Amino acid sequence: MGRQFIDLSIFLENEVLSDPPPLAPKITYQKHADTLHEFIAMIPGTTAEDYPDGEAAAVEWVTMTTHCGTHLDAPYHFHSTMDARTGEKKASITIDEVPLEWCFQPGVKLDFRHFPDGYVATAADVAAELARIGHDLQPLDIVMVNTRAGSRYGNNDYIAAGCGMGYEATMYLLERGVRLTGTDAWSWDAPFSYTAQKIAETGNKALIWEGHKAGRDIGYCHLEKLHNLEALPAHGFYVSCFPHKVRRGSAGWTRAVAIVDDALLALPRSAA
Repeated sequence: MGRQFIDLSIFLENEVLSDPPPLAPKITYQKHADTLHEFIAMIPGTTAEDYPDGEAAAVEWVTMTTHCGTHLDAPYHFHSTMDARTGEKKASITIDEVPLEWCFQPGVKLDFRHFPDGYVATAADVAAELARIGHDLQPLDIVMVNTRAGSRYGNNDYIAAGCGMGYEATMYLLERGVRLTGTDAWSWDAPFSYTAQKIAETGNKALIWEGHKAGRDIGYCHLEKLHNLEALPAHGFYVSCFPHKVRRGSAGWTRAVAIVDDALLALPRSAA
């Protein structure tokens, strides 16, 4: 069997809204002729005629947060401390401190596309789906949730689409050694619009970012705004999602990729 690469990342672009407007990335494109004056300034004595076809370099200027595009959240994004459940409560690690072995491991896909927008998945939902696909979780498995949001990318309702992962569902994974999860939705938690409605109805403030806040008890990372999860099998592949090394960052951009290769799956697993 050959090696197959499956792109799990969205584009970083101006035209498609993948964040609330105030948080959206802004890309300014410079074409080859636009940077001639910069080259001439850096190499004194040259003129436009010295550059083939009058072209220097194409460059893009990007204004964005570390949470634009497909990215990996560090435990520091969720809370200032982590691992309270283990009895070793400590300062949360930032994205430049995330263990690299977390970011290249066998992947598992949970198909939650049937859940309605705003639904909060439970531990029982996770256990039932793992039983359906016939997979026993192993430490450091990368568990990704395929929600309805993946099919809405590029549409105005993307940010409010898809189910979310609740505290209990997240802890179910973390207690079994999972340290990196992911979703094709805008957030690991249910869309804020649904959370706000539930809080207004129940007065339960514990619902605020409950999946993210599981990181207070056991530190973990998750990928957000994945794409193309429908192309994956339920398991039997590796995931590569090394984040950009932003010093003291709460997240880092990543080109998340699934790799289907029997030779990789035969390799010894890293320890948790």
